[in-house]
Amino acid sequence: MAIYDVFNGDADGICALLQLRNAQPADSQLITGVKRDIKLLDKVQAVAGDTVNVFDISFDKNRQGVEAALAAGATVFYVDHHHAGEIPVHPNLTTIINIAADVCTSLLINGHLKGQFSQWALVGAFGDNLKNSAQALAKTMSLTGDELERLENLGIYMNYNGYGSSVEDLHFAPDQLYRSMITYKTPLEFMVDAKDTFQHLEQGYEEDMYSATHIAPEFSNDNVAVFVFPDEPWARRVSGVYGNDLANQFSSRGHAVVTEKPNGNYLVSVRAPLNNKTGADELCRRFTSGGGRAAAAGINELPAAQLPDFIEQFNQFYSA
Repeated sequence: MAIYDVFNGDADGICALLQLRNAQPADSQLITGVKRDIKLLDKVQAVAGDTVNVFDISFDKNRQGVEAALAAGATVFYVDHHHAGEIPVHPNLTTIINIAADVCTSLLINGHLKGQFSQWALVGAFGDNLKNSAQALAKTMSLTGDELERLENLGIYMNYNGYGSSVEDLHFAPDQLYRSMITYKTPLEFMVDAKDTFQHLEQGYEEDMYSATHIAPEFSNDNVAVFVFPDEPWARRVSGVYGNDLANQFSSRGHAVVTEKPNGNYLVSVRAPLNNKTGADELCRRFTSGGGRAAAAGINELPAAQLPDFIEQFNQFYSA
């Protein structure tokens, strides 16, 4: 009987699994990838008696994989905060799915585990740019201001590390980063003991963000701003966290970071305005390969010819 741990390669997915495996240690097979690699259940070949745990990837995008695992006789535990569609009723399926804009998978697991490893939940929430939710959780904990800032930075750096067109773009493969952290009960312990890993992430983040600040917007007004990045590893790595940074600076404006791909198409990362965290998923689902959640969504393969149409729809969507 095998155990599969299937998780998104960003801060939220990794921190959700870290909480579960600290509470319930187990020898499992890790299935993950870059942040945009979300159809991860296609990589699972479960049989009767197996357990499949899934974190921070859309149920709707993995419906066939869930159904295949259940049909094979496996048990599935699914925790997520993205668009799910209709969730089937099955005796071997347990779900914790909440698509509210102020929750993430790490916070859902924190609730499930009754706060046993809430520092990791904080890191996941900060990584998903849920600062208000993270700060609300932090008020229930005994943390200094410096400790809270370090946890926030780790979340940002972990989230940044998940972006890329392939694992080769990343500083650390998500499963490698998870394995370097699972021996620590708290992220504060990790940052002290594994400071070389932390410093590697921090330096990479700072260098890539510096490059991003030199890109002028392709289109901007009071409602939205669109930035087009080149086909470079640094641009792929920073596309999501730069959108978060812009959202925090200009809370009334929607932001899109559009990154050129080798095939001539674009990868799009959208952030809804922080004071109106709605509709990013709805907008992106208008385009083939689009999806995500209300506050943050994306399009994996936008044809170059559709970029003007995307900008127009993006502007109209947040101008109403």
